Formats: sequence, structure tokens, C-alpha cells
Amino acid sequence: MIERHIDLVTPDGAMNTFVVHPEENGPHPVILFFMDAPGKREELHEMARRLATTGFFVVLPNLYYRRTREFELVRDEAGMARMFDLMNSLSNRLVVDDAEALMRFCESDPAADAGRMGAVGYCMSGPFVMALAAEHPERIAAVAVIHGANMVTERPDSPHLLAPRIRCETYIACAENDTWAAPEAIATLEAALVASGTPHRLEWYAGARHGFVFPSRGEIYDKAGADRHWERLFSLFQRTLKPIHQETE
Repeated sequence: MIERHIDLVTPDGAMNTFVVHPEENGPHPVILFFMDAPGKREELHEMARRLATTGFFVVLPNLYYRRTREFELVRDEAGMARMFDLMNSLSNRLVVDDAEALMRFCESDPAADAGRMGAVGYCMSGPFVMALAAEHPERIAAVAVIHGANMVTERPDSPHLLAPRIRCETYIACAENDTWAAPEAIATLEAALVASGTPHRLEWYAGARHGFVFPSRGEIYDKAGADRHWERLFSLFQRTLKPIHQETE
């Protein structure tokens, strides 16, 4: 495996980014990996490595780069307030603009096959990958939303309102017990996807709580659910992103 920490130039500064991909048999299809609210950290680097080992060029940016290059969440009152401040500094538009820099980088790297690109977003990044798919229906072949937050809002760029523009295969993993994704909101989202004809699979994880895929979350971590989410991600991206000659070998 080859991994790098690089800075990508955007109009707003240097976006520090983790890149990992196999050493051989490239170029590799691209997965843009968007962080959850606690930020870019070693736990996410390890998750990116896990995706990369199955034959992908994985790019994990620090979406908080406008405010800080490093953020280590301390789960006390001040730490949580800082996290929410950082989270609220982002928008669909900002992250879609950041993704332009990520895609340009992938186009320039010989190890990346930028013609085959998908994205996965955890927690706060669920809306971001939906917005990216809506912005680039010709480029994004698949997206996955894992315990996404704020998937139905009153904003004009709410994910459920973007559904008519999302043409790629979409996987949405929902925790049964999630204060950030109420069942009625998810029902609204699914109805919008159905009405729009967006190819999708929305799956409930019984008994799971928000953040269930992360081993660092202690009692919130649900190993069975986390393993299932990995199975779904591997299946989705292998099916939609792998080159035809690899699929038929």
C-alpha cells in the first residue's frame, strides 16, 4: 500500500488530505471519503486503508482546513462546542467546491482512474455526498451515506430535495436509534428517492445508535452493524466502480 499526506490548494487555503491506494495494478477507481464531525483522524485513516486494500484510490480530506489543520475532539462541554462550531462552518456548497480540488488531483495522479469515482460520507457528510452526486451526475457513479445527519431540512439544498438530480446508485445506512435522523425524516428522504427514480437501497440497522461503525465509540460501537456496513460498501463500490475488464476476469 502507498499512502501520503498532501496539501491540495483551494481558493480558501491548503486542504490537508490523506491519500492511500494499492502499490500495483493501477490506475485504481477513486473513492472520496468524507469525514464525520469529530474530524480527520487516525481512525478514519485506518478505515480509508481498509477500502484501499480492495483496489481503490481513497482520498480523505480535512474539511475543517479553513479553520484548523488538526482537530482532536475532547468529549467535554468545551470540546463538543468546538466540534459543533466547526461542523456548522461547513455547507453543501463549500464541500462540493472542495471536491472540485479533490477531483482535479485525482485526474492528475497516474495511480487514480478519475473516470470511475464514488463517495462515502459519515454523519455530517451524508448531505455532502448527496450534494456532490447531484452536482456531478455524470462523474459520480455511486455514493454511500452512513448514519447521515440532517438528511431532511428546510434548506433549499436538503438531500431529499436534491433527489431528482441524483442518478447514481445510492446506499443509505440508518441507525435505528439516531437523534440526527428521525424515522419520519428518513421516510421523507426515501419517498423522494422513490419518486425521483434514484437507484437506491435504504437499510435500517436494528438497535444501532448514531456512530455505530466507529470502534472508538465504546458502547455505541456495534461490531455486527459495522461489519455489515463494510460488506455493503465493498459490494457497492466493486459493482459500480471496477473496470469492466476486472469484472469479467
